[in-house]
Amino acid sequence: MSTLTVRDLDVTLGDLAVLRGVDLEVPSGTVAAVLGPSGCGKTTLLRAVAGFVRPDGGSVRIGETVVSGPGRHVAPERRGVALVPQEGALFPHLSVGENVAFGLPRGSRRRSPRVAEVLALVGLAGFEDRRPGELSGGQQQRVALARALAPDPSLVLLDEPFSALDAALRESVRSQVREALERSRATALVVTHDQDEALSVADTVAVLDAGRIQMHDTPQAVYRSPVALGVARFVGQVVELPAAASHGHAATALGPLAVDPAAAGEGVVVLRPEQLRLLPPDALDGTPGEVVGGEYFGHDALVRVRVPAGAGSVDVQVRTLGEIPERGAVRVAVSGPAHFFPASR
Repeated sequence: MSTLTVRDLDVTLGDLAVLRGVDLEVPSGTVAAVLGPSGCGKTTLLRAVAGFVRPDGGSVRIGETVVSGPGRHVAPERRGVALVPQEGALFPHLSVGENVAFGLPRGSRRRSPRVAEVLALVGLAGFEDRRPGELSGGQQQRVALARALAPDPSLVLLDEPFSALDAALRESVRSQVREALERSRATALVVTHDQDEALSVADTVAVLDAGRIQMHDTPQAVYRSPVALGVARFVGQVVELPAAASHGHAATALGPLAVDPAAAGEGVVVLRPEQLRLLPPDALDGTPGEVVGGEYFGHDALVRVRVPAGAGSVDVQVRTLGEIPERGAVRVAVSGPAHFFPASR
């Protein structure tokens, strides 16, 4: 296990500055997810850590070893780094055991007890003689992880590891991969554009946008206390309300909401849909509104409610259990903290 430390990393591809001053630290034995939209630089960061891209500035350290820095660039095969690609990339003509053994040093591939050990680690004990074509997509992805873990790397890199799986498989495979990484006590870096994936798999989440890390913290902190409006928008669904803040409160279409005492001026208040509650139209609490639509997901629903806002109105989303209520009058109440972002940002 080794700590990954990235400092002030710059990468330019052609005329495009892809990464700009990236700082990232992944403590030994933990899993960090780099989350961001397509084109934000996630894969470039992964490739720079792996050694496939030579940075223009900054440094990459794995444990005590600087593998990239001024005047130094250690070759990918000498970094002690293992890469799990998007679709597993298993050799179809080799058995599962042979695929896993391929990650070991050439002289130790035959009859290595390490093959059975890592297959058991990923929940595939006894699968050594099967062919990749006989496995499900989730099983193939776990074989790819076993192959990466076989040589006991200092760092495991996972590039959108669940994107090729059906939606029904992703949740279970995410959980299995997370458990395998915990059991192996590996240091791992996952890049993804999937918010659920990042929040559920990682110990910490780094939100990358326009080549810069906007926030790096626990999944709970990134979701509940975003430091920027862009972070809030990208990590889960949001309710945005124009607001005017002063003296610890923001005036909004849902009434005055408590915000940071330092907040002042015009801006936007952000809430999560689960912070809003629907009440009967004759309730004494909340703001009057009207149900105008929604989306049903089975486990819950997002109800769209129109509330008065100045001379017009604004639609807010409320997360509820059960079916979407009939269109008509309701009241909307708010619980929990609101986050204010000044218009200047």
